Amino acid sequence: MPNIKSAKKRVLVNAAKAAQNKAQRSALRTELKKFEAAVAGGDRSQAGAAYQSAVKAVDRAAAKGLLHRNNAANKKSAMTLKLNKLA
Repeated sequence: MPNIKSAKKRVLVNAAKAAQNKAQRSALRTELKKFEAAVAGGDRSQAGAAYQSAVKAVDRAAAKGLLHRNNAANKKSAMTLKLNKLA
């Protein structure tokens, strides 16, 4: 444990940020799983709604720096292909 006041604060701030990142990453994964489940179910309208929600979550994660923008684009592209295969 650090002795210096600023170092103690950094430990606390880093722990809080790590918790935020973990929660945001978990929420993103949940949205992606909901989309995958909708695609597996084969219902086009439900998959379309889940797609919109998942794309929004991916964009939000990329804006916050949780995902690299190319990784976000790759995920959105893969989801679009899966959605279009249902038609």
